[in-house]
Amino acid sequence: MRALLALTLMCSAALAHAAVQTREIRYQDADGDGLVGYYAYDDAIEGKRPGIVVVHEWWGLNDYAKRRARDLAALGYNALAIDMYGDGKHTEHPQDAQAFMAEVMKDPTLPAKRFDAGLELLKKQPNTNKHQLGAIGYCFGGKVVLDAARRGEKLDGVVSFHGALVTQTPAKPGVVRADILVEHGAADSMVTPQQVEAFKAEMDAAKVNYQFVSIEGAKHGFTNPDADRLSHGEHGGPDIGYNKAADESSWADMQAFFKKVFK
Repeated sequence: MRALLALTLMCSAALAHAAVQTREIRYQDADGDGLVGYYAYDDAIEGKRPGIVVVHEWWGLNDYAKRRARDLAALGYNALAIDMYGDGKHTEHPQDAQAFMAEVMKDPTLPAKRFDAGLELLKKQPNTNKHQLGAIGYCFGGKVVLDAARRGEKLDGVVSFHGALVTQTPAKPGVVRADILVEHGAADSMVTPQQVEAFKAEMDAAKVNYQFVSIEGAKHGFTNPDADRLSHGEHGGPDIGYNKAADESSWADMQAFFKKVFK
């Protein structure tokens, strides 16, 4: 009986240990601005594994971005949800979100500096394979990761979910290293058909290996279960909405994409 009890306790301890682990890591960008990263990994996996940067929506480094890091960790990746606004700042007020995003975007070099700082932090984690790296981004974060690919970051793959497609730094032939997957809502009123066509023309002209998935009926923010609440909040909100089917299909597309690029 004692032996059985001991074995049960040992198994319980092993199961408790073999799980997704998370921690916040404070770091700085090249200008010395204080940032907060949310790091997630599965400690049941031995050795190094691919690393994926997660870039938040315009709301900031909130629980949704952190959840996506945990989801990636559960798939066997090292994931770091990075901070684009500083001090882990986030909000549910659209005017604040707009102000946070505008503050970062007014200096064209700042988004790149903060993305680079997050990528370097992820590479420093001891179980990250520095030769297998990717990035995913949502909304504002989608633009951030697409622009990282455009400037030739050493990434194997980049995925944008309902991200902004416009850029001031179009891709050029021979510069983009990453394969690109764009998951776009066909009913997204915040990204125009003209912007979609311009993005595809840009990628084609630069000879980028990309996939563009347009999901019928999906609005901006279709992956975030809080989108409906945020669009009808006390402050009013943008034209966004959750779409469970689109969320699940786009996540499945991402999994297949990373399996291919990290093969």
